[in-house]
Amino acid sequence: MMVLLMTGFLSSACLKTIAASFPIEFRAEYVDPQYGQGGKQRQPILPPNVFIEGYMLTFETGHPDYVLSIKDEDGDTVYTTVVYSTQTQVTLPTTLSGNYEIGLTMGYWIFTGWIDL
Repeated sequence: MMVLLMTGFLSSACLKTIAASFPIEFRAEYVDPQYGQGGKQRQPILPPNVFIEGYMLTFETGHPDYVLSIKDEDGDTVYTTVVYSTQTQVTLPTTLSGNYEIGLTMGYWIFTGWIDL
């Protein structure tokens, strides 16, 4: 009976941790350097798995290097940084507040989504 109580406690603790962070839904776009505009490459690519909790972004381990950019609703870049493959977390500036477009650039691929801070 004690084991059941401990299992229930661990499950509810895990649920609280999962519920506190939210996945960011990204769409992928391929930018053809020859023409300088978006297009579709023949091979599909999976978007990165990134979670947000407050101002903390969490990346799964083993991701490639990304250039992270945050744009406001007017399309102006308000924050940019490099996320190296060895990093699993990035803290965004707490001065940001509102809806922002988040972009992760990897080579000719751009992954975009929306976050609310």
